[in-house]
Amino acid sequence: MTDIRVLVVEDEPLLAEAHRAYTERVPGFTVVGVAHTARDAMAALRRREEHPLDLVLLDFRLPDLHGLEVCRALRAAGSPVDVLAVTSARDLAVVRSAVSLGVTSYLLKPFTFAAFRDKLNRYAEYRRQVVAEGEVAAQHEVDRMLATLRGPATQTLPKGLDQQTLGAVLGSLSRESGRSATEVGRLAASPGSPPGGTWSTW
Repeated sequence: MTDIRVLVVEDEPLLAEAHRAYTERVPGFTVVGVAHTARDAMAALRRREEHPLDLVLLDFRLPDLHGLEVCRALRAAGSPVDVLAVTSARDLAVVRSAVSLGVTSYLLKPFTFAAFRDKLNRYAEYRRQVVAEGEVAAQHEVDRMLATLRGPATQTLPKGLDQQTLGAVLGSLSRESGRSATEVGRLAASPGSPPGGTWSTW
């Protein structure tokens, strides 16, 4: 499978460069263009009709046109390009509209490189599944493809906290109220404490 061809659309030059650099740090992705306005983005998409783009990283708050209007124009023109919204727009109406216009995924600014990489890797895995020839055998295959794309990102825990300790603490808090922080800490640190905070002595 060839590299996924990406167009970065972001009006802030420094952010555009950061998104380009982030994308090129993820294996399997190649940035073939950067646009700072909706007009430039549409022009770039038209220029690349012979070598179509696979994915647009689209900021919604562009100086000349809202990103949702760019999506509408793409769909009206019959463009199959996938769109990953990279935006600070938190309005639920915007999110709903994005989904209805076929936005593949939605990443809120600000974000870490790990979160960005997770979105791209999920998209790459989804694309690997859907570009195959043939048909799906059953419903579970479609569900798996969509879960690959829509599934939650891996949660990054604070430094010094691992998943087992978190599970132990949450388990203790969910089972009994009134425990002090010292008691919860003692139980979570018990050498024989299993993940999830289930102790036979409770």
